[in-house]
Amino acid sequence: MSESPEGQAKSDISFTVNGKLETVHVYPMERLLDVLRHELRLTGTKEGCGEGECGSCSVLVDGTLVNSCLIPALQAEGAKIVTIEGLASDGRLELLQQSFLDCGAAQCGICTPGMILASLHLLEKTPEPTLEEIREGLSGNLCRCTGYMQIFEAVAEAGRRGAAT
Repeated sequence: MSESPEGQAKSDISFTVNGKLETVHVYPMERLLDVLRHELRLTGTKEGCGEGECGSCSVLVDGTLVNSCLIPALQAEGAKIVTIEGLASDGRLELLQQSFLDCGAAQCGICTPGMILASLHLLEKTPEPTLEEIREGLSGNLCRCTGYMQIFEAVAEAGRRGAAT
Protein backbone atom coordinates (compact mmCIF):
# COMPACT_ATOMS: atom_id res chain seq x y z
CA MET A 1 0.00 0.00 0.00
CA SER A 2 1.48 3.34 -1.03
CA GLU A 3 0.61 6.66 0.55
CA SER A 4 0.36 10.19 -0.77
CA PRO A 5 2.24 13.07 0.83
CA GLU A 6 -0.95 13.88 2.76
CA GLY A 7 -0.99 10.34 4.20
CA GLN A 8 -3.90 9.17 2.07
CA ALA A 9 -3.57 5.48 1.12
CA LYS A 10 -4.34 4.16 -2.33
CA SER A 11 -7.31 1.81 -2.72
CA ASP A 12 -8.60 -0.59 -5.33
CA ILE A 13 -11.67 0.88 -7.00
CA SER A 14 -13.72 -1.03 -9.56
CA PHE A 15 -16.17 0.26 -12.13
CA THR A 16 -17.26 -0.49 -15.68
CA VAL A 17 -15.94 1.81 -18.40
CA ASN A 18 -17.33 1.55 -21.90
CA GLY A 19 -18.61 -1.94 -21.12
CA LYS A 20 -15.36 -3.26 -19.62
CA LEU A 21 -14.87 -3.93 -15.91
CA GLU A 22 -11.82 -2.03 -14.67
CA THR A 23 -10.03 -2.05 -11.31
CA VAL A 24 -7.59 0.74 -10.55
CA HIS A 25 -5.26 1.28 -7.60
CA VAL A 26 -5.61 5.01 -6.92
CA TYR A 27 -6.09 7.59 -4.19
CA PRO A 28 -9.82 7.64 -3.33
CA MET A 29 -10.03 11.43 -3.72
CA GLU A 30 -8.14 11.45 -7.04
CA ARG A 31 -10.28 13.01 -9.76
CA LEU A 32 -12.13 10.60 -12.02
CA LEU A 33 -10.82 12.67 -14.94
CA ASP A 34 -7.21 11.83 -13.99
CA VAL A 35 -7.99 8.16 -13.43
CA LEU A 36 -9.61 7.90 -16.87
CA ARG A 37 -6.81 9.74 -18.64
CA HIS A 38 -3.72 8.53 -16.77
CA GLU A 39 -4.59 5.12 -15.34
CA LEU A 40 -6.85 3.86 -18.14
CA ARG A 41 -5.33 5.91 -21.00
CA LEU A 42 -8.76 7.11 -22.15
CA THR A 43 -7.50 10.48 -23.32
CA GLY A 44 -10.64 11.46 -25.24
CA THR A 45 -11.96 13.02 -22.06
CA LYS A 46 -10.36 16.47 -21.95
CA GLU A 47 -9.52 18.87 -19.15
CA GLY A 48 -10.50 22.42 -19.92
CA CYS A 49 -10.90 24.38 -16.71
CA GLY A 50 -10.55 21.78 -13.92
CA GLU A 51 -13.36 23.53 -12.04
CA GLY A 52 -16.53 22.04 -13.54
CA GLU A 53 -17.31 25.16 -15.56
CA CYS A 54 -16.57 24.16 -19.17
CA GLY A 55 -17.91 20.60 -19.64
CA SER A 56 -14.86 19.39 -21.60
CA CYS A 57 -14.42 16.51 -19.17
CA SER A 58 -18.07 15.39 -19.33
CA VAL A 59 -18.74 11.66 -19.10
CA LEU A 60 -21.83 9.60 -18.35
CA VAL A 61 -21.89 7.93 -14.93
CA ASP A 62 -24.83 5.57 -14.51
CA GLY A 63 -26.60 7.49 -17.27
CA THR A 64 -26.08 10.92 -15.70
CA LEU A 65 -23.92 13.57 -17.37
CA VAL A 66 -21.17 14.66 -14.95
CA ASN A 67 -18.00 16.72 -14.99
CA SER A 68 -15.32 14.12 -14.29
CA CYS A 69 -12.98 16.81 -12.91
CA LEU A 70 -15.34 17.17 -9.93
CA ILE A 71 -15.93 13.47 -9.17
CA PRO A 72 -13.58 11.67 -6.77
CA ALA A 73 -12.59 8.22 -7.99
CA LEU A 74 -14.13 6.60 -4.91
CA GLN A 75 -17.54 7.92 -5.93
CA ALA A 76 -17.29 5.89 -9.15
CA GLU A 77 -17.04 2.56 -7.26
CA GLY A 78 -19.43 0.12 -8.97
CA ALA A 79 -20.60 2.69 -11.52
CA LYS A 80 -21.10 2.29 -15.25
CA ILE A 81 -19.12 5.00 -17.03
CA VAL A 82 -19.26 5.96 -20.70
CA THR A 83 -16.52 8.10 -22.24
CA ILE A 84 -16.24 9.35 -25.81
CA GLU A 85 -14.24 6.21 -26.64
CA GLY A 86 -17.29 4.12 -25.78
CA LEU A 87 -19.44 5.58 -28.56
CA ALA A 88 -17.70 4.20 -31.64
CA SER A 89 -18.18 0.53 -32.46
CA ASP A 90 -16.17 -1.64 -34.81
CA GLY A 91 -14.07 1.37 -35.75
CA ARG A 92 -17.12 3.24 -37.07
CA LEU A 93 -18.29 6.58 -35.76
CA GLU A 94 -21.54 6.76 -33.87
CA LEU A 95 -24.28 8.68 -35.71
CA LEU A 96 -23.97 11.69 -33.39
CA GLN A 97 -20.21 11.87 -33.95
CA GLN A 98 -20.79 11.69 -37.71
CA SER A 99 -23.30 14.54 -37.48
CA PHE A 100 -20.67 16.67 -35.72
CA LEU A 101 -18.28 16.02 -38.61
CA ASP A 102 -20.90 16.58 -41.31
CA CYS A 103 -22.03 19.90 -39.80
CA GLY A 104 -18.52 21.23 -39.05
CA ALA A 105 -19.27 21.23 -35.32
CA ALA A 106 -15.75 20.21 -34.27
CA GLN A 107 -12.82 22.55 -34.58
CA CYS A 108 -10.01 22.49 -32.01
CA GLY A 109 -11.41 19.36 -30.35
CA ILE A 110 -11.11 20.32 -26.68
CA CYS A 111 -14.86 20.66 -26.10
CA THR A 112 -15.98 18.07 -28.64
CA PRO A 113 -15.99 14.90 -26.46
CA GLY A 114 -17.96 16.65 -23.71
CA MET A 115 -20.32 18.26 -26.23
CA ILE A 116 -21.01 14.90 -27.87
CA LEU A 117 -21.71 13.19 -24.54
CA ALA A 118 -23.95 16.08 -23.44
CA SER A 119 -25.73 15.84 -26.81
CA LEU A 120 -26.19 12.09 -26.41
CA HIS A 121 -27.59 12.61 -22.91
CA LEU A 122 -30.05 15.18 -24.33
CA LEU A 123 -31.08 13.01 -27.29
CA GLU A 124 -31.74 10.03 -25.04
CA LYS A 125 -34.25 12.16 -23.08
CA THR A 126 -35.54 14.23 -26.01
CA PRO A 127 -35.04 12.40 -29.34
CA GLU A 128 -35.94 15.40 -31.56
CA PRO A 129 -35.15 18.48 -29.49
CA THR A 130 -36.04 22.04 -30.41
CA LEU A 131 -33.32 24.66 -30.70
CA GLU A 132 -34.23 25.93 -27.22
CA GLU A 133 -33.98 22.39 -25.78
CA ILE A 134 -30.58 21.94 -27.45
CA ARG A 135 -29.34 25.24 -26.02
CA GLU A 136 -30.53 24.21 -22.54
CA GLY A 137 -29.16 20.67 -22.86
CA LEU A 138 -25.69 21.90 -23.82
CA SER A 139 -25.63 24.92 -21.48
CA GLY A 140 -22.99 23.32 -19.24
CA ASN A 141 -20.53 22.96 -22.11
CA LEU A 142 -18.44 25.81 -23.45
CA CYS A 143 -16.87 26.16 -26.90
CA ARG A 144 -14.54 28.95 -27.96
CA CYS A 145 -14.21 27.99 -31.63
CA THR A 146 -17.52 27.24 -33.35
CA GLY A 147 -19.92 29.95 -32.24
CA TYR A 148 -22.29 27.10 -31.27
CA MET A 149 -24.58 27.15 -34.34
CA GLN A 150 -22.76 24.24 -36.03
CA ILE A 151 -23.00 22.27 -32.79
CA PHE A 152 -26.72 23.00 -32.46
CA GLU A 153 -27.21 21.99 -36.12
CA ALA A 154 -25.30 18.75 -35.54
CA VAL A 155 -27.48 17.81 -32.57
CA ALA A 156 -30.68 18.64 -34.47
CA GLU A 157 -29.46 16.61 -37.47
CA ALA A 158 -28.55 13.65 -35.27
CA GLY A 159 -32.03 13.82 -33.75
CA ARG A 160 -33.62 13.80 -37.22
CA ARG A 161 -31.45 10.80 -38.16
CA GLY A 162 -32.56 8.92 -35.04
CA ALA A 163 -29.29 9.05 -33.06
CA ALA A 164 -31.05 8.18 -29.79
CA THR A 165 -32.58 4.97 -31.13
